[in-house]
Amino acid sequence: MANTHSFHIPVMGIGFTIDSPLKVSHLGIDSVISLVDDILLEKLRKMYCEISKLPYSEITEKMEDFRAKRITSYLNLMQNLAEEKFETLKIATLESSNEIKKYFSILPDTSSLKKEFNKRTKANFNVNEIKHWLKENLSMGSIDVNIMTKVDKDNYKKKEQLPTEYNDAHAALRGYATSNLSSSLILSAGMNPRLYSYIEQFDDFFPDSNGYIKKKIVLKVSDFRSALIQGKFLAKKGLWVSEYRIESGLNCGGHAFATDGYLMGPILEQFKNEKESLATSIYSILTSALKRKEKTVPQNILPIKLTAQGGVGTAEEHNFILNHYKVDSVGWGTPFLLVPEATTVDKATVKKLVEAKENDLYLSNISPLGIPFHSLKGNTKDVEKEKNIAKNRPGSSCPKKFVSLNKDFKESGLCTASREYQHLKILELKKDTLTPKEYTIQYEKIIEKSCTCVGLGTSALLAYGLDTKTEGDGVSICPGPNMAYFSKTMNLNEITDHIYGRNNVIKREDRPHMFIKELGIYNSFLKEKIKETNTLSTPKEVKYLSVFRNNLLDGLTYYKTIFSKDPTFLKALTKQKEELNILSSTIDKIQ
Repeated sequence: MANTHSFHIPVMGIGFTIDSPLKVSHLGIDSVISLVDDILLEKLRKMYCEISKLPYSEITEKMEDFRAKRITSYLNLMQNLAEEKFETLKIATLESSNEIKKYFSILPDTSSLKKEFNKRTKANFNVNEIKHWLKENLSMGSIDVNIMTKVDKDNYKKKEQLPTEYNDAHAALRGYATSNLSSSLILSAGMNPRLYSYIEQFDDFFPDSNGYIKKKIVLKVSDFRSALIQGKFLAKKGLWVSEYRIESGLNCGGHAFATDGYLMGPILEQFKNEKESLATSIYSILTSALKRKEKTVPQNILPIKLTAQGGVGTAEEHNFILNHYKVDSVGWGTPFLLVPEATTVDKATVKKLVEAKENDLYLSNISPLGIPFHSLKGNTKDVEKEKNIAKNRPGSSCPKKFVSLNKDFKESGLCTASREYQHLKILELKKDTLTPKEYTIQYEKIIEKSCTCVGLGTSALLAYGLDTKTEGDGVSICPGPNMAYFSKTMNLNEITDHIYGRNNVIKREDRPHMFIKELGIYNSFLKEKIKETNTLSTPKEVKYLSVFRNNLLDGLTYYKTIFSKDPTFLKALTKQKEELNILSSTIDKIQ
């Protein structure tokens, strides 16, 4: 069945979409749950069992395989509650059900489903016939899950390292694989060969003779080469990638991957042009692997979806991405942080987001993963961090340890945002022979890291008034730059009216086109990289700047052709080219 909507809600942070499926799935909207924090999932499972008057038995850390069991139990609960809401919606009377009205009101006006519903509910309709039609034609939004492949910490029991399948990402995968869901697993942050190989252990990821896959694999990628490499790697194991979720390298929320200067437009163009050859080449690898494993081989080539996300903010951009690049769905992330009907953000943080302007939203180095990370100035987790620094006790107490991945000082790993790591690293730094200036630079890099694995989940606890004794009250938030142009909270009708062009919630008239915004962010990123380059830089580092610059220039040429009849776009493009020319001259002098 085709998608009910032409947009989806991507995963955001750890807690912001933690229960989005329960809020929007019955209305036909796809959304994604992060599987990083099993402690948070367990707390919410308890809350929802109490609300729904369902029996609850705690899954404690003393139990065997507790992380996977917590995830399975939470996902099954979300599915059951969401299906219950959906069934209630379908059997309610048209006069009394606001949810039926909302289901159809938020659909695009071009929707054949909406047109047929309006036709059937005009004068003299038969109630029983309508109910039968609703039952046959309405569909739920998918309850998808996300695993950051690199957040795969080793785990220990009584100081003895457990087998790899008990690593965090492996256990999360097992938790999803053994759930009742029929949906998609979204893998992000690059390839993890051990984790990808582990998927082979679960039958739900393999196709039947008709090509049906109960649990589909989705790869979040920032370029075509990465998609091809990962798709082939999985196909050799008999696993099909059903969707490539293409995300802007820098014009997005959360972690950012700069893609060596490849811009979103040219990347989408390549996917569109090579989609068929991608599917064909990977399918031949898949069938060989399935035969070798003596598993069912589908009768026909399996479908591939292309979706895109990162900085989309208007109906015009939404439609351009859909129509020009032939994608199946467009991700709307950051604006949905201001939609309480769809996401879970505490009121104080929502207020900060509403008031945020361009200068409040920045690409930071606070992530313990060492990957650039979009953040909001003044978030309460950073305030908490600064207080610790002022007390000469930098770093977090690290209550959850999900990103305790650094093994410089401990074989079991430490988080670079933790107090223990930062204390040891500063002691190490003091032993180095550094000038005061060099010391300050290195010291600032150490204490800059923030406890995001806790901060990105705490908002959900605050929103529901749940206990934060373990976590504290500090909230990290990771909106994309697009947040600067959305300045009020919205309900589902308002945001979907905006997406589908029935209304415009953006009051500012100076919002740049998403592609221009991305190019500007790439220019700023390149400028910072040039600043970091000095006489001690290696030839490889200098070459990186040149390659990055050349890819941006290729992107400029591409946009000039695509938007040749749009004077407003071309004027903004010229301004960005002038900035890039200045940076280019600097790079030439370095070489």
